[in-house]
Amino acid sequence: MKHSLLVFAALLSACSPFESQAMEKPLDGQVLVIAHRGASGERPEHTLGSYKLAIEQGADYIEPDLVLTKDGVLVARHENEISETTDVADKAKFADRKTTKTIDGQKMTGWFTEDFTLAELKTLRAKERLPQLRKANMAYDGQFEVPTFDEILALAKAESAATGRTIGVYPETKHPSYFTAIGLPHEGPLLAMLTKYGHVDKSAPVFIQSFEVENLRVLRGKTKLRLIQLMDEKGSPADQSDLTYPAMATAEGLKTVATYADGIGPNKALVIPRTLMGNLGEPTTLVADAHSLGLAVHPWTFRRENYFLPLAQKSGIDPRGIGDVKAEMKAFLATGIDGIFSDNVAEAVAAKSQ
Repeated sequence: MKHSLLVFAALLSACSPFESQAMEKPLDGQVLVIAHRGASGERPEHTLGSYKLAIEQGADYIEPDLVLTKDGVLVARHENEISETTDVADKAKFADRKTTKTIDGQKMTGWFTEDFTLAELKTLRAKERLPQLRKANMAYDGQFEVPTFDEILALAKAESAATGRTIGVYPETKHPSYFTAIGLPHEGPLLAMLTKYGHVDKSAPVFIQSFEVENLRVLRGKTKLRLIQLMDEKGSPADQSDLTYPAMATAEGLKTVATYADGIGPNKALVIPRTLMGNLGEPTTLVADAHSLGLAVHPWTFRRENYFLPLAQKSGIDPRGIGDVKAEMKAFLATGIDGIFSDNVAEAVAAKSQ
């Protein structure tokens, strides 16, 4: 931690005088409901069906995690390894594509988007990623394709016109340093596609997010679109060996984040940690520290199953049971956060309105 703070201090001196990208546009006070992978609590994630349901339920933004195909097309998957979210393992013609790779220091075995053309991926069908917790979602297995970013942007545009309200997009660049290393960087196709739909400046209904740092810095030099630095409760960005997320979340660390990002997407435990008993504890100063620098705060992820909820909000001991996620959300809304990432859009909209 101490070493990480020294790294931050060095970075700040390099950016002197201190300049905050975020403060170019003050916070407007609106709490955003961000549909995490769509309405993923009720449909297989990252499908047009999931995104469309989220919009119907009142989402302000829909969130695609973006990976690339062999032919350089951005598609929405939770990971570039797709055996958990598609029926690829059932396709005999793709059996020889199964392989083992190291992604962000972790060995993974399976099928990877970068080994398939878009045409090949389009022969696959999505399936529920958490069948043990969301058995009802399995009724939709096999109904949806792997969507392209183009298709998601087209959906947001069409639904904006149909509903009369602006539906934003909140893409995440997944494993950007890995994809850059194999010759498939996100930045070019990402910005080209956003430009195609007229999203070019800070007023656009777009946030680009990443758990890594350098691709956000690269994007900062190429676009005026709003950028979000994601932060986990523990660990480090995959592209930063001497920097931890907890260090980034300190008052001093946030000053550096504000030189290239417009907001942060923290693991919700960085906003309100849990006690040893598993209940919500006392809020940290993260929201206030971020707001003092003009940084928006959009914590993740709110889910209604008991498995994910604080002890007091659980409805029983069955991990699949539906608890009181609205009560959890209200506790976080009281801290002054600017947005909520949720798998359960209807509950998020209700909590926000209350």
